[in-house]
Amino acid sequence: MHPLFSDEYYMQMALYEAEAAAEAGEIPVGAVVVCQNRVIAKTFNHTEKLSDVTAHAEILAITAAAEYLGSKYLKDCTLYVTLEPCVMCAGALYWSQISKIVYGASDEKRGFSLIQPSILHPKTIVKKGVLEVEISQLLKKFFLKLRT
Repeated sequence: MHPLFSDEYYMQMALYEAEAAAEAGEIPVGAVVVCQNRVIAKTFNHTEKLSDVTAHAEILAITAAAEYLGSKYLKDCTLYVTLEPCVMCAGALYWSQISKIVYGASDEKRGFSLIQPSILHPKTIVKKGVLEVEISQLLKKFFLKLRT
């Protein structure tokens, strides 16, 4: 696979979004949706800015991608997200019928993988751990800064 279209390439884009979130005072989670090697949505958490607990990066990315495609289904799309989606986001991803989810760091407290059986669409492929070290460092740095 050409490096331009690798999971690491797109996850790096999501990491840039997460860094922008941190600079904006948001929990540093970034998301990118790719369809046929084309970025159709990229965003980060906006829960603080919008005073909206549902304004997670994944939800905003799903909405932007669906609007771009003119369809509520994301069957031929991949979501790249820096942190494992929560249960709310996994539910939205289920309904979007997204083809693939690639995430960086696991969320041992609120991640969807804590729910068994899986709450994702049965046809959704999941890959985890892409750029996990860099993403985990960003999250740790952000929360350490909050506590000081």
